[in-house]
Amino acid sequence: MATLNQIRSTFLDSFAASGHEKVPSAPLVPQNDPTLLFVNAGMVPFKNVFTGQEKRPYNRAVSAQKCVRAGGKHNDLDNVGYTARHHTFFEMMGNFSFGDYFKAEAIEFAWNLITKEFGIPKDRLMTTVYVDDDEAVELWKKIAGLPESRIGRIAGSDNFWSMGDTGPCGPCTEIFYDHGDHIWGGPPGSPEEDGDRWVEIWNLVFMQYEQAADGTRTNLPKPSIDTGMGLERVAAVLQGVHSNYETDLFRNLIAASEAETKTRAEGDQAPSHRVIADHLRSSCFLIADGVTPSNEGRGYVLRRIMRRAMRHAHLLGAADPLMHRLVPTLVQNMGDAYPELGRAQATITETLRQEEERFRTTLGRGMALFEDATANLKEGDMLEGETAFTLYDTYGFPLDLTQDEARRRGLSVNVAAFETAMAEQRARSREHWTGSGQTATAGEWLAIRDRMGPTVFTGYDGVEESGEVLAILKDGQAVDAAGPGETVQVLFDRTAFYGESGGQAGDHGIIEWPGGEARVTDVKKQAGDLHVHDVEIVSGGLAIGQRCALMVDADKRSTTRANHSAAHLLHSALKNVLGAHVAQKGQLVDAERARFDFSHGAPLTEAEIEAIEAEVNAVIRQNAPAEMRLMTPDAAIEAGAIALFGEKYGDEVRVLTLGRSLVSDNAAYSMELCGGTHVARTGDIGLFKIVSEGGIAAGVRRIEVLTGEAARQYLEGQAKVARGLARDFKIQPADVPARVEAMAASVKALEKQVAELKKQVALGGGGGADATPEEIGGVKLIARVLDGVDGKGLRGVAEDFRKQVGSGVVALIGVTDGKAAVTVATTADMAGRVNAADLARAAVLAMGGQGAGGKPDFAQGGAPDGDKADAGLDAVRAALKG
Repeated sequence: MATLNQIRSTFLDSFAASGHEKVPSAPLVPQNDPTLLFVNAGMVPFKNVFTGQEKRPYNRAVSAQKCVRAGGKHNDLDNVGYTARHHTFFEMMGNFSFGDYFKAEAIEFAWNLITKEFGIPKDRLMTTVYVDDDEAVELWKKIAGLPESRIGRIAGSDNFWSMGDTGPCGPCTEIFYDHGDHIWGGPPGSPEEDGDRWVEIWNLVFMQYEQAADGTRTNLPKPSIDTGMGLERVAAVLQGVHSNYETDLFRNLIAASEAETKTRAEGDQAPSHRVIADHLRSSCFLIADGVTPSNEGRGYVLRRIMRRAMRHAHLLGAADPLMHRLVPTLVQNMGDAYPELGRAQATITETLRQEEERFRTTLGRGMALFEDATANLKEGDMLEGETAFTLYDTYGFPLDLTQDEARRRGLSVNVAAFETAMAEQRARSREHWTGSGQTATAGEWLAIRDRMGPTVFTGYDGVEESGEVLAILKDGQAVDAAGPGETVQVLFDRTAFYGESGGQAGDHGIIEWPGGEARVTDVKKQAGDLHVHDVEIVSGGLAIGQRCALMVDADKRSTTRANHSAAHLLHSALKNVLGAHVAQKGQLVDAERARFDFSHGAPLTEAEIEAIEAEVNAVIRQNAPAEMRLMTPDAAIEAGAIALFGEKYGDEVRVLTLGRSLVSDNAAYSMELCGGTHVARTGDIGLFKIVSEGGIAAGVRRIEVLTGEAARQYLEGQAKVARGLARDFKIQPADVPARVEAMAASVKALEKQVAELKKQVALGGGGGADATPEEIGGVKLIARVLDGVDGKGLRGVAEDFRKQVGSGVVALIGVTDGKAAVTVATTADMAGRVNAADLARAAVLAMGGQGAGGKPDFAQGGAPDGDKADAGLDAVRAALKG
């Protein structure tokens, strides 16, 4: 039986043998399409090749592309685990022709691979073509010997592909496999086509037209081929099973899930195991490609996938976090084909573990929210759809789980309102997700790159160059010249200016030419290797063909280099001090400082920060020469160089080595793939100082660093503060921390005494000791306005009054700085009769606030106008009267 790994290799090797360039899978985060959340089809990395915006050194290619469909238009998330073939992560194998061969060769390649190399019986296959594609019909008859009865003609979008409303398009032909008459369903085009008997295993797109905005189509000068074969689907066929989840990879992942949960993948538990296996793949590959769980964009989709799997692990009874314990099985099964999994294994494991620990906390809160929301509902009532959506969106509860919990209580769920909230969330997701960062002019630069080739960058060796103007863009449009006062983008044939990439900011500087001068305010890379200069023209006219002197600001370049090299040393120190799970999540290096984001689940301790600083400064003092080598990415990684997750590297990369290991002889301290500019020796960094550390997202921390003179000035400023305090206290600078700590403890004690005094005054009723409650609608009520007591102070007062009232309600409004804080508490016997949150909300609204929140027996809120405190209490009284 052929394994998934063997099937993938056979596919790639077969097409490589027929002259196709074997192209590695691109990262899941699109590199050339800002409209996509994730790469969701095999042709996405070749999109610009098909449109003619990009040229490659080959005209036919083959790949096995990793894909994710879990958000936006292509969203299979909710079906995963309950059907035989839906996945969030899948591998799309395909062969491509960029103006080389066309229909006849594509059909012959496909038929030979399927029937000869894969050995699939011809009598189990049929094809479909676009309804009027007579050429494809004749080719199938001639090449495959198929009768017309096994060639279905299909109209509509199922068999006609287009890249968009305009652009390349063409008919498709699809190959279907018959799983047998023991499974219900009919061939495509029949009334039973939605059954599972006939399954599409390969789609061949004949890209032959260019579609205009008015819908008319013209023939492309060079027709092309784009095919897609789902690896999981064809593996099911070759392994003689009907469900993708019965193939070798999924059997291994599910077996690991069974072993960890001590449950069998049978009956009602089977979908949970499938969800875990599928979502494990997508989660691990997304993390390996640099995506971090968050509340927006790609990170939001990742978090939804992870939490759905974690919820199913909880349903299976997993007492402890499960997902991270399955990572070794995935790496063992897929790590050879996708080595980025192994390189990122520590980071993947730690990210999954931290996220599952957080989710278990939110799961408990979610159940508490469900209990609160249903506490006052009686049998036959309906749970609000907005609440069901909050449980789904915030706490990871699938709708069917909420419905099951509601059904146990004799309740239903407002599904229509849930769907409305879901539609609104999808719209927000489309608005908020962060794309690939490309601008609307990306296509223009790709075309320029195709005509003129890459920029020659000489900035590694110096800060001055002479370059010829090749292109000028103003407001995204190509122009021939620009004059004083204009801001334009300029491309030179060669430059010493570094273009922003890899987290290093673009250079600044001056451009001069006979009779003219301009300021360079930024430089960005476009189309991969064009250094595009943002230029403000000061004097003279700049035109295409002009030869200019390009002069980088040497001081800014020097400090930028030091900060960039320091960031590399920091990366190594973080791994050494915190653990191998640390991975770079982003950086910004400029002439001011280095900002470094990394994966870690907890704030750094003072001792950890001190250890990191000590390591980096020790390497700086080595004054070891920086070493730069050009290598292939694979050779560099094999040598131990760190590659960034999700980064797509070229055929040759620069490998930077900094310093000597502090623990091992003949080993480098830092070795990374990097195209940035760096110091000549570690000693050029001068001094390294961490000035801030904090969290920026779940599991992601940020450190800011100063180096050299900036670090010295920072430390001198700290020393001045210490000396000034020492003078004021009349003590030695070394004794300042102890004195400040003692003063802080004294202030805290005094604040506690003041708070207790305020509480005693409040309990006296603001001037009288009478705590006698009034009675409203048969309910005892203690209602007070307390001057100078904030929301925190109200909590303790409310608890004491609740004990005094015995049975009833306490409503307090504290007024500080003109604003009001509201606290409402009820005694236990009021449950089901009076809701504290409703009363607090009434008080807040009466005072011009927006609302309140809490539990049925205790709630708080705030309002902007403390002068309306009496009106707030009156609103509570009115609510009690009903």
